[in-house]
Amino acid sequence: MSATGRILKEFSSSSGRRPLRLLGASGQLGYGIPSPAFNAGLERKPDLIGCDMGSIDIGPYYLGSGSMATARESTKRDLRKVLVAARKHDIPLVIGSAGSAGAAPHLKQTLELVREIAREQDLKFRLAFIPGDIPKDIVVDAVRAGGVRGIDGMPDLTVNDVEASAQIVGQMGMSSFRQAFEADIDVLIAGRACDTAIFSTLPVMLGFPVGLSVHMAKIIECASLCCLPGGRDSILATLDDEGFTLESMAPQRRATPISVAAHSLYEQNDPYVIIEPEGRAELHEAKYEEVDERRTRVSGAKWVEAPKHTIKIEGARRVGERAVVLCAAADPRFIEKREEIMRGISVVVRDLVCEDTEEDYSLYWRVYGVDGATARLPDTPLPAEIFLLIECIAPTAARASEVMRTMKQYLLHFGYEGRLSTGGNLAFPFTPPEVSVGTAYQFSVYHIMETDRLDELFPVTVEQL
Repeated sequence: MSATGRILKEFSSSSGRRPLRLLGASGQLGYGIPSPAFNAGLERKPDLIGCDMGSIDIGPYYLGSGSMATARESTKRDLRKVLVAARKHDIPLVIGSAGSAGAAPHLKQTLELVREIAREQDLKFRLAFIPGDIPKDIVVDAVRAGGVRGIDGMPDLTVNDVEASAQIVGQMGMSSFRQAFEADIDVLIAGRACDTAIFSTLPVMLGFPVGLSVHMAKIIECASLCCLPGGRDSILATLDDEGFTLESMAPQRRATPISVAAHSLYEQNDPYVIIEPEGRAELHEAKYEEVDERRTRVSGAKWVEAPKHTIKIEGARRVGERAVVLCAAADPRFIEKREEIMRGISVVVRDLVCEDTEEDYSLYWRVYGVDGATARLPDTPLPAEIFLLIECIAPTAARASEVMRTMKQYLLHFGYEGRLSTGGNLAFPFTPPEVSVGTAYQFSVYHIMETDRLDELFPVTVEQL
């Protein structure tokens, strides 16, 4: 019998339901799992080990390119740690948003690592995996039917946006995970998924309240980030019919009522609502109560079924090849006249590199120390030095490099009022200061799509290793 089958059988045959223990091993698998906390969690005999592996926080590049954001060796190290532990203790292992962005290339790379580890460690188990990719024709049909809406100011999705996307994924929810659990498995690797589904599906199948299960899952998918001080150490949630208790497995971290409640703001437009494909958890009546100085108990979340199922869809498209120049300036006149200089250089470069061709590139200036991260407040004194990151996106790497090499030379010697040195007014951290950094992508799809085919969109495959 599989690890999930064992738990399902235990709870179906038990006259009284015991609390369920869920271990959030990693907030983003592949960046390291601190062993002391993880091992402490295993000593508490959890019923499930869960790991979130992806996010769109890392930007559109990884979704568009199919690359993993984490290094292969560190990813394999983390996978080995949780996989070996799960099989040693016969605990279900659930991983969501495989390989950073959860598209087909990411799932493939993750599964290759899992199979490699299984061979090396001589592990035997039933593995399920669920692709998160959404066929373009399904998205196009939804666009034409008016069943797609933008998120956070994204414009209406067009058929051209869909066709231009390198990858399109959808965040699967509990219904897809349930199909995998019902297949009698030990390990589940999912493509792009709701973070909550990793931890909420099994409790809901066992009869625990849906609202509590989803609220708990939303917190522990980030491991000990909800604690003081926040961190990535493993966290344990103990769930019963009335609420759940949170405890970091790192002794230096405390899950307090304030820190846990504040986590409701994390990645949420509305701190009182957690929206899922199948419905929403409402937190208006949620309570956060101190158990002791390191533990908090949470209760009160309610579940509301959605009248129509929806999924969040994400896509990225190539916009060109990127090159950057990195440099610094300490001349107060340069700093004062930076905007005038940047406008002048942009014109000079355009006239030179577009003398016999059209303007086919975009130039972006980021001045750190003044307005690189945030706009400078009025009347704020100018800094003694600034750092410039200038970016060019062009159709080819050669074209981007040409523009940046020309720009760098003329910026170095550009004449401006009050200039003291004609030999150069920039400092370069290394040479060459212009660097090609690969293909640039942007989010082309960041929308909500209505669907009446939720269970069909994410088919489950099971294999015996």
